[in-house]
Amino acid sequence: MPVLLEECLEGLAIRPDGIYLDGTAGGAGHSREIARRLTTGRLISLDQDPDAVETATQRLQGLPAQVVQSNFRYAPQVLDELGIPALDGALLDLGVSSHQLDDADRGFSYRADAPLDMRMSQSGATAADLVNSLDREELTRILRDYGEEPYAWQIAGKILQRRQERPILTTLELADTVASALPPAVRRKDKNPSRRTFQALRIAVNSELDALNEGLDGIFERLAPGGRFAVITFHSLEDRLVKNKFRRWATACTCPPEFPVCVCGGKAKAKLVNRKPIEAQGKELEENRRSRSAKLRVLEKL
Repeated sequence: MPVLLEECLEGLAIRPDGIYLDGTAGGAGHSREIARRLTTGRLISLDQDPDAVETATQRLQGLPAQVVQSNFRYAPQVLDELGIPALDGALLDLGVSSHQLDDADRGFSYRADAPLDMRMSQSGATAADLVNSLDREELTRILRDYGEEPYAWQIAGKILQRRQERPILTTLELADTVASALPPAVRRKDKNPSRRTFQALRIAVNSELDALNEGLDGIFERLAPGGRFAVITFHSLEDRLVKNKFRRWATACTCPPEFPVCVCGGKAKAKLVNRKPIEAQGKELEENRRSRSAKLRVLEKL
């Protein structure tokens, strides 16, 4: 079930003849509903995961949509190759797809034993590569910066200790290592004490924050005036980055706050469609666990 579906469709204000981008196809839940509202318009749906590309291609058959295997950070290049100069709307759903979480072999979940992988594109270095090669300082930085983990130093130390005995190669080996580094009171209170560590490693393996930073800039540049940009985030790091970008684009004056009058003559590039993030309500919260941490922000280019 796609998260905040109705809110996304409303936020994008879809025109039947418009050109739209879904930068995170996943299981094509959002893509399919966008494409169903198009007549002479067109949807370009991107995903770096070859499994998602295959699934989305099947689910979008017969609709005015095209699926391309690519990370959304490369959206401008994809649009150039397809001869598309401008977009009427774009959506990013930054959550790990249900397919990736449900397929234990992909190594995203701390609940099922599997190879410690976590690569969305299924290429490049795995989480096991990072866990077994980085020094304590770099592991600590990743856990602290990307997982906001208060016990980052202790967990990194325990990882180094464990891997001297043998490499940490599976998800449950890592989850067990993390749990053993935490005080008993923390383990008792937190049902999933390795959640932050898994999040941090997933972000590092997939360069998620760099991709998001680049992707937001590149996609915003390609929006036509009046084009809408909707982004769903699932943790505070992503949300902060999106919030700050949106706020900057929607701010006219960029003078330092101590200047008594504006001297930059700046003009806002966009307006915020919703000042506060939109969150899931009632029925969706009950039926879709993934929606609990979701926040939707929508912007309109001027």
